Amino acid sequence: MLVAISNTPRDYAWGSPTLIAGLEGRTPTGAPEAEVWFGDHPGSPARVHDGSGMTLDQWLADPPGHVDVPAHLPYLLKLLAAGAPLSIQVHPSKEQAAEGFAREEAAGVPRDAGSRNYKDDNHKPEVIVALSETFTALAGLRDIAATRRLVDALGGGAGVDALRERLSADDPAASLRAAIGWLLGEAAREEIEQIVSAAASATSDEFDAELALTRALSSAYPADPGIVVALLMNLVELRRGEAVFVPAGVLHAYVAGLGVEIMAASDNVLRGGLTPKHIDVPELLALVDFRPAPAPLLTPSPAGAGAEVFDPRIADFALGHLTTGASTARLDLRGVSLVLGVAGEAHVTGASGAVLTLKPGQAALVTADESPIAVRGDGEVFVAMPGA
Repeated sequence: MLVAISNTPRDYAWGSPTLIAGLEGRTPTGAPEAEVWFGDHPGSPARVHDGSGMTLDQWLADPPGHVDVPAHLPYLLKLLAAGAPLSIQVHPSKEQAAEGFAREEAAGVPRDAGSRNYKDDNHKPEVIVALSETFTALAGLRDIAATRRLVDALGGGAGVDALRERLSADDPAASLRAAIGWLLGEAAREEIEQIVSAAASATSDEFDAELALTRALSSAYPADPGIVVALLMNLVELRRGEAVFVPAGVLHAYVAGLGVEIMAASDNVLRGGLTPKHIDVPELLALVDFRPAPAPLLTPSPAGAGAEVFDPRIADFALGHLTTGASTARLDLRGVSLVLGVAGEAHVTGASGAVLTLKPGQAALVTADESPIAVRGDGEVFVAMPGA
């Protein structure tokens, strides 16, 4: 069974007023459009277009004709359009989420409380693939030697010297933990402003892009300690079709651009700057993996003619990518899947012969018995499906 689904954009303040509208080929509304959710997450379930009037969570709970589908999808597929930087954040592991959720439930913290850290008991690894020509992100903590060179480029002053001192330990992870803990919990506003001011006037051929980003973040989030935390992170410029995988513990933030995002079905986010929202510093420090490492890029694996799969090797999800041309693209599904059109016109055919045409921004649920799917036309689609 192939069933069309849709949803309306969420109007978070950081959203772009043009990127999603441009993808869909419509006139912008003038309001920010940040994300479109394609899934059954109760925060914004997709609408099913089969005449039932149901949302996808309702449809999965009571599918027509006794179709074999799970009660809940293990993943959530999104279009994400960043017109301004998102908050720096980290997600817990499954074990951390289960423990944290149980702890806050036992303490009676309302699930909609601003101070609540754990909205559910699941982890939230995620992959984002660039759809715009470039997509800017911060992902993971930079090699400590490079970070020390960046701090040296800032010169001196009380704030810079204090940051330099905390980055001086022999253990790189201990240095970064000390620096981030100080920035978020102990540093005075004057010290933060002094570091930001030094970065605004500094020059460095090696770190020109990082310093430019600091100036942009300072304009958007004046005196926010997250501006300095961002200076410790890998700055990534994805080209269209390139991806980042963010597992548990990896500090990250999406800065600018349009992408397709897939994640485990969770809403657990702990923030670490660039936000007016609650920051639980001790809990954040307990979750972050402070070991420096290169940006966690994810390369797709070939999956047949016209198809590839971004596979982070987790049970929750994998993300197929099919591009049509002179020949038909095909993909074996791993269970109930969601197909999202992102370019051209894609004619999606299931094993039963059922056909659905998707234009950019249009999506469909495909039941497992329709595998493999074939895609014809001049289109490009992404396919969310369970992991291996």
